Amino acid sequence: MKYQIKGYYFITDSSLTRNGIIEDIRCALRAGVKIFQYREKNKSALAMYQEGMEIRNLIKDGIFIINDRLDIALAVDADGVHIGQDDLPVSITRRLLGDKKIIGVTVHNCEQAIEAEKNGANYLAVSPVFKTATKPDAQSPVGLKVLAEVRAAVSVPVVAIGGITLENAPSVIKAGADAVCAISAVLKSKDVFTEIQKFLNLF
Repeated sequence: MKYQIKGYYFITDSSLTRNGIIEDIRCALRAGVKIFQYREKNKSALAMYQEGMEIRNLIKDGIFIINDRLDIALAVDADGVHIGQDDLPVSITRRLLGDKKIIGVTVHNCEQAIEAEKNGANYLAVSPVFKTATKPDAQSPVGLKVLAEVRAAVSVPVVAIGGITLENAPSVIKAGADAVCAISAVLKSKDVFTEIQKFLNLF
């Protein structure tokens, strides 16, 4: 991996953004973010490819991950892909993506975390830590206890996501998260740059 996965993990959301995801990414870059995930559920493959290329050209000094879509990740030469429990298995994703790319996996418990690491995941996202409205299909919150258990069970970086705010982020970091992702708390704010800096200052 080019960079350590630590600090604030940025995920795009075209349904929450005030100024467009490209401007959000520019703000995040200025704030000092080093890892970005392009997550898009409602656009065509062509639109995702075009937007993905635009983002790829912006991120010169950081990690660029595509959510779910292995085809888009390959097409735009992203640094990796992030998959969930209902996507292709990690082992198959690794075979298609190659050894030099990053694979992140969303997990909801220790068993899934251990299995994902064993099969080649480079980092894990424990989700959702708290109740979240960002993902309508999100599972019940796993809480800080599961986050801490996952951190103790694996050696790869752990990202915490789901319902994270500036108020509860310190407890998430204390529980062992190497990085945090707060989508609503940042993208709904009037100043994305300043809000991200507040999260980065926690590390």
